[in-house]
Amino acid sequence: MTALNRNAIAFLAILCCAAPAHGAMRILATTSDWGALARELGGDKVDVYVATTAKQDVHRVEAKPSLVARARTADLLVATGAELEIGWLPVLVRESGNPRIQPGATGYFEAAAQLKLLDVPVHFDRAMGDIHPQGNPHVQLDPRNIAIVAKALAARLAVIDASNATYYAQRAADFETRWQQAIARWTARAAPLEGVPIVVMHKDQAYLCHWLGLVEVAAIEPKPGVPPSAGYLGELVVKLGASPPKMILRNAYNDPKASEWLGGRIHVPVVLLPFSVGGTPGAKDLFGLFDDTLDRLLAVPR
Repeated sequence: MTALNRNAIAFLAILCCAAPAHGAMRILATTSDWGALARELGGDKVDVYVATTAKQDVHRVEAKPSLVARARTADLLVATGAELEIGWLPVLVRESGNPRIQPGATGYFEAAAQLKLLDVPVHFDRAMGDIHPQGNPHVQLDPRNIAIVAKALAARLAVIDASNATYYAQRAADFETRWQQAIARWTARAAPLEGVPIVVMHKDQAYLCHWLGLVEVAAIEPKPGVPPSAGYLGELVVKLGASPPKMILRNAYNDPKASEWLGGRIHVPVVLLPFSVGGTPGAKDLFGLFDDTLDRLLAVPR
């Protein structure tokens, strides 16, 4: 092989790695919510792979070789950020050896970085449990957050794949119209939920409560990420028995035992929520996520 041929092959290899000229842009999303959003915005110009399912706790995921292989070929990584995936995503990104998706690169996108986060701790100490120093990362349950992230993500798609920038802009505009109409509909439907007292499993319903006006009166975890002891659950029975909430919220990925035990003792219904796209049969996409969440919340007598 001549030096000229070797140089030509090297140049072509660089081009293949620089942009998704190979066809559909390859996107690796850390959650089903960001995968669904990427499909809404990217249409047939993107090939989306989601690293987790709605039945998994995204705090605790293993960076398996199959995920590393996906990361190695990705043009864009879409993560929640705010250290939600801190236990596995840095390992995945590092082991991939993919310069396109390293932090700071164009192909590295964090949803939380586009938003003002709730529950930013004044003091940070690991003794407080699974506290996130940048704020609560469970941002997807406020649809207004989805709208903000969608604009930023569409702009990133256009930068990475400039030849299809107009296509992404058109899809983003269409999504924005449909999404704002849906937000108006959801907000009107949810009016009866304002002020309703609820109990949560983990501190991951903050954005849902903030949007709907639900009042969190207790959490089944004594500290974020710390399973409840029998003694702590007994204390909750005493506390909540005197002033019961209207419902206990459990996400699709939660172990049901503690919530069902508590609900039975204080005679309060446990409501299973999808939490993420795919968490329940009705939550097939982002629109279904909020439709089904409201259906389940509103089904409980108030």
